[in-house]
Amino acid sequence: MLRRTTRENFVRAMIIRAMIAAGLLWAGPVGAQPADQTEKEIEKYREMISDPMANPAYLNVDRGEILWAQKRGSKNVSLETCDLGEGAGKVEGAYARLPRYFADADRVMDLEQRLLWCMDKIQGLDTADVIKRRFSGPGVTSDMEDLVAYIANKSSGMKLSAPVSHPKEQEMYAVGEAMFYRRSSISDFSCATCHSEDGKRIRLQALPNLSVPGKAAQETMGSWPTYRVSQSQTRTMQHRLWDCYRQMRMPIPDYASDGITALTVYLTKKAEGGEILVPSIKR
Repeated sequence: MLRRTTRENFVRAMIIRAMIAAGLLWAGPVGAQPADQTEKEIEKYREMISDPMANPAYLNVDRGEILWAQKRGSKNVSLETCDLGEGAGKVEGAYARLPRYFADADRVMDLEQRLLWCMDKIQGLDTADVIKRRFSGPGVTSDMEDLVAYIANKSSGMKLSAPVSHPKEQEMYAVGEAMFYRRSSISDFSCATCHSEDGKRIRLQALPNLSVPGKAAQETMGSWPTYRVSQSQTRTMQHRLWDCYRQMRMPIPDYASDGITALTVYLTKKAEGGEILVPSIKR
């Protein structure tokens, strides 16, 4: 059995106390209550654990900071010379302007694509194990989730402003828009099926309208990466889109694929100007 650290035990206790106080943990009979009341209780719970010390995702931030400076690969160097778009080694504000075009790779990349590229080119690291552990699980940590949490946190409080000026960025935006509306697979679903109208819900979960610029898109895109309480793991936008395709019964997209990046370009542009507040916490 894996041993828990003192901080992990503290975080776990904080979450349980907050959930009990918010009425989300109850050992007695389950009674029905209006959906809007449930949403209010969930929001109350989120507020109660909004303090960084109560958000387990900050453990990912701490691990990511260590990984960023750790020497690895055949070249035995760190990622501290990796250019995320703001200059070699600069992480402050980098996440706010991603995805973007990188001339050295001649590609538009999101953060995870860029990190894989830097691991390969700068560190000489075999990324097979990194990709295998792209999503964390019980007893399995993810280097990518840790690095994304650390780097994204360095843009917290800043505004989303991914560029769409280079021809390849414009091309990716157009591809992402087409993917957003493309209906496919056995359910004949698209992203727009759930996310192109106001006021839609699935069970108790409100579905944001991501088809138009505005608050819904800004709050959605500005809140990833996030800690998912229901999964007890920190998740990135790569995982969110992967899981959306899985739930639509579509073929699972390859990790760090250009298609996922294109869709992220489209969604991030709709969220332009939104404030980044990460890592956040969600149900």
